[in-house]
Amino acid sequence: MGIYDFNILSDHEKYDTVFTKGQFVDSVKEGRITYLLYSLSYFWIEVMYDTPTNKILEIGSFVSGKTLDRYSNVPNKI
Repeated sequence: MGIYDFNILSDHEKYDTVFTKGQFVDSVKEGRITYLLYSLSYFWIEVMYDTPTNKILEIGSFVSGKTLDRYSNVPNKI
């Protein structure tokens, strides 16, 4: 599955695909939000999870960029 095929899925289908076919890579906690990173084929998927309410807030796919930088241990330069 490619990123464009993934993006046209319904939210329910996206969650099903990520949690059954995606490979969990890492998580980052920022305040009450936990960001979960998965890989699928040749792209990344980020799931935003609100820990106190136990709810998924958002799901997004990307290939590279600032979203992926969140998971590196390299400090941001100002």
